Amino acid sequence: MNIKFRLILMNIMQYFIWGAWLITIGAYWFQNKHWSGAQFGAIFSTMGISAIFMPALTGIIADRFINAEKLYGTMHILGAAVLFCLPLVKDPTTFFWVLLLNMVFYMPTLSLSITVAYSALKKNDIDIVKEYPPIRIWGTIGFIAALWTVSLTHNETSANQFYIASAVALALGIYSFTLPKCPPLGSKTVHKSFASSLGLNAFSLFKTPRFAIFFVFSMLLGAALQLTNAYGDTYIHDFAKVAAYKGLVAVKYPAIIMSISQFSETIFILAIPFFLRKFGIKYVMLFSMLAWVLRFGLFAIGDPAGGLWMIVLSCIVYGMAFDFFNISGSLFVETQIPPEIRGSAQGLFMMMVNGFGALFGSFTSGMIIDKFFTHADQSKNWNGIWFTFAAYALVIAIVFPFAFRYKHTPELKRAIETA
Repeated sequence: MNIKFRLILMNIMQYFIWGAWLITIGAYWFQNKHWSGAQFGAIFSTMGISAIFMPALTGIIADRFINAEKLYGTMHILGAAVLFCLPLVKDPTTFFWVLLLNMVFYMPTLSLSITVAYSALKKNDIDIVKEYPPIRIWGTIGFIAALWTVSLTHNETSANQFYIASAVALALGIYSFTLPKCPPLGSKTVHKSFASSLGLNAFSLFKTPRFAIFFVFSMLLGAALQLTNAYGDTYIHDFAKVAAYKGLVAVKYPAIIMSISQFSETIFILAIPFFLRKFGIKYVMLFSMLAWVLRFGLFAIGDPAGGLWMIVLSCIVYGMAFDFFNISGSLFVETQIPPEIRGSAQGLFMMMVNGFGALFGSFTSGMIIDKFFTHADQSKNWNGIWFTFAAYALVIAIVFPFAFRYKHTPELKRAIETA
């Protein structure tokens, strides 16, 4: 089988697993189990907790002790077993620990899949820079396919979403053992210290105000990402409780509406080089922050009937909000951080976004929603929730250009053009 096709299949399944429950777990939590918002905030923090340390730990193991494709497959098989058990949980506390265990197994596979793909492409003398992005885009398609599968089978509020994810995780785990061998290369390279492998040496960058401000804003925007993932689907589901909206297509298939966000991602990725060359990293990141304001604001005033276009536009804007920040932030690290700590700085960037940012966004949003926007009958004031999130993003957008002092230079422009 063609190696590129095999890696495409790997990426489809990799993100199908996540897409089968990530956006719809809120609907399962609030519409099915009727557990609290504060408890749900803790549930969504599992991604952040595992992202802080697990990818680095498994990276060390893959570098020194075991083939990456075997570790990758093992993680998915273990994750499949945990996902299969998740619907059996009857209380929110146990649910938290079981989901955390699943994320401990899943989060490292995101980086391991890249390691396996890069190794396979290099062995076949295939240009990684040119050929990997078209392969990786199929991961987003897999995520969309999962959303559509769960939605069209009416499992957005059902425990079946976890069984679907479990079945695909098991299939990918078994399939992984057939992928090209990716042996440890630690014996051929200089061993990093444990602290260096975890990216801890990059924390010295906090001594420089420009980098400290960049990483702090990375965390704050990472929190914004968790808000939309956690609450978007169940927000649309709640319109079914209003007679005027019950039975509308958007209310019957919220995950399909939300999947527009992923379609938008694939489009805005193509626009990033132009915007970076034209405006520079500082303003591209500012555009991302303003896009988050629109994302949340449009949700606040939209509805599944006459206001459906606002919800759809919010999903389209998401592509700019997500892509412009993540890719431009990574490029800032690549071009501005000294080479000797560049790798650990990239790890720190991801730790701030998907680790500390996810934790902050999950816990804080859960407490705020429970305290200020949950009625006695446990229904939610969604207008207030989304306007609050929009105000949060707006404050960040106002402060950022004054706090982050950076000028777009010709050197960076050339780096972008050759990236």
